[in-house]
Amino acid sequence: MADTRELWKRIETLHAVTYFAPESSEAAREAGLRGFWMGYFGFRASPLGPVSAPVVEAAFANFAPAMVRRSVPDAWSFADPSDLVTVRARAAADALRRLAPGIEAVAVQVNDRLEAVAATATSIGRPLFAANRDVAPLDDPVEQLWQHCTTLREHRGDGHVAALAVADVDGCQAHQLLIAAQGLPAEVLRDNRGWTEEQWEAAALDLHHRGLVSDDELTDEGRELHHTIEERTDSLAGAPFEAAASEAVSEAVSADASGSLVDDLTDALTAVAVGVASSGVLPFPNPMGLPSVAAPD
Repeated sequence: MADTRELWKRIETLHAVTYFAPESSEAAREAGLRGFWMGYFGFRASPLGPVSAPVVEAAFANFAPAMVRRSVPDAWSFADPSDLVTVRARAAADALRRLAPGIEAVAVQVNDRLEAVAATATSIGRPLFAANRDVAPLDDPVEQLWQHCTTLREHRGDGHVAALAVADVDGCQAHQLLIAAQGLPAEVLRDNRGWTEEQWEAAALDLHHRGLVSDDELTDEGRELHHTIEERTDSLAGAPFEAAASEAVSEAVSADASGSLVDDLTDALTAVAVGVASSGVLPFPNPMGLPSVAAPD
C-alpha cells in the first residue's frame, strides 16, 4: 500500500521541472523575466495575479523577505502574470515530454482523477492551492497533468506552512530543522532562500534556546516537534485523496476504485517520475527537500 507521502514524491518530481529544466528557464527569459530568481518568483506566483512582495513572502513562507523583494513586484512590469501561467505550463510539458517520453499516456490516464481530488480540497488558508486550482483548463494533456501536480503540491505546501505556523516555527527555522533531521548541507537551503549569516545564526540560537537543536542535531524535543509537523502535513495533504476515494465525487473516481486511489496514482506516476529523477535535471540534495524517486524493485 502506498501512502500520500510516496505519492507526493512523484507529484513533486513532475512539478519540479519548472525550477530546473532548461525549457523553463528559457521560457522565463523569453517572457521577459530577468534572471533565475525573477523567473522562479514570477512563474510560481503568477496564478495569484500581480500581487505585492508581502503576499508572496507570506504564501511562500521560507524565503528571506529581502530576496522576495528583489523580484516582486518588478516581475509584473516585465510580464503579465496571466501570460506566465500559460507559459510555465507549456515549458514544463516540453521538459516532461523530453525526460519521460511515455508521459502523454499517463496524463490521459490520471488527469480526471487528479482533478477530482483537487475538487474535494478546501481552500481555507491555502492561497497557492486556491489560485492554482482555478487556472483555466489546458487543452494539452501533459500541460494539464503538470498543472494538476502543481495544484496538489501547493495544497500540501500551504498545509505545511500552516503546520509550521502552529508550531511557532518560521521559514528560516524550518530549514534548520530539516537540515538537522536529514543531515543536509546548510548552504543548500540558506543560500538558495536568501538568508544572511546573521539571520541564520539568530534562528539557530532561538532553536537552541527552545531546546529543539543541540550541536546541529535534533534533541528529543526537536525530533518530536519535527515528527508532529511532518505528520500534520501528511494528514492535511491526504484529506482530499481520502475524500475523493470515499465520496466518489466525479465519474473519474468510481466507488469500485475508491479503495486504491492513492495506490493507482502512485503506480501510474512512478515510471515518469523515475525518468525525471534519473535524468540529472533535478539536483539531489535540493532546496525543496525532495528525495529522488527510485525505480521499484
